[in-house]
Amino acid sequence: MRLRALAAAAALVFAAAAAAEQPYVDLEKRLNAEELRATGLDALTPAQLALLNRLLRDDTKKVVETVKAEAEVAQAAKIEAVKAEASAQQAVQVEAAKAEAMREASEPGGKFFGHDESPIKSRLKGSITSWEPGTVFELENGQRWKVLKGSLTLRMTLESPEVQVIAGIAGRWFLEVDEDMPKARVYRID
Repeated sequence: MRLRALAAAAALVFAAAAAAEQPYVDLEKRLNAEELRATGLDALTPAQLALLNRLLRDDTKKVVETVKAEAEVAQAAKIEAVKAEASAQQAVQVEAAKAEAMREASEPGGKFFGHDESPIKSRLKGSITSWEPGTVFELENGQRWKVLKGSLTLRMTLESPEVQVIAGIAGRWFLEVDEDMPKARVYRID
């Protein structure tokens, strides 16, 4: 989309430049005898016709110069807008990367926590019917885990089920309610 806008602006500049390079054609060369009579130009003296051609030539030149200048300004503005948008997108990406790095660093043991950790086995306090990102699970051993990714709605409510929190690679943890069900990606919040 941005490239199309830049291409259109460049085409406008080139068209204006091309128009400026084309010579002005005098009226008596553009029009046939009948058209000269119909417009009344045949009644002008050669000096009047020369003056009219000069005025039109100068006016055409001014219009072409104005269009060319406006196209250059528009192209420069579009280039600046594209640069500003790219800079803003880069800033958003940098902030997202910083947030992800801080989140990973705040997980227990840092980025590589969980490579050789054994599962944490406990029971959930209370009942469970579903989970989604943001759901907090409290275990009987006192640990609290929050769902980062994954969602599931159970067919029936489970009361204080036995669960495992299983370590994955690169500091990821997964809450398993039943080995045959999808796991929720979680992180410890206490």
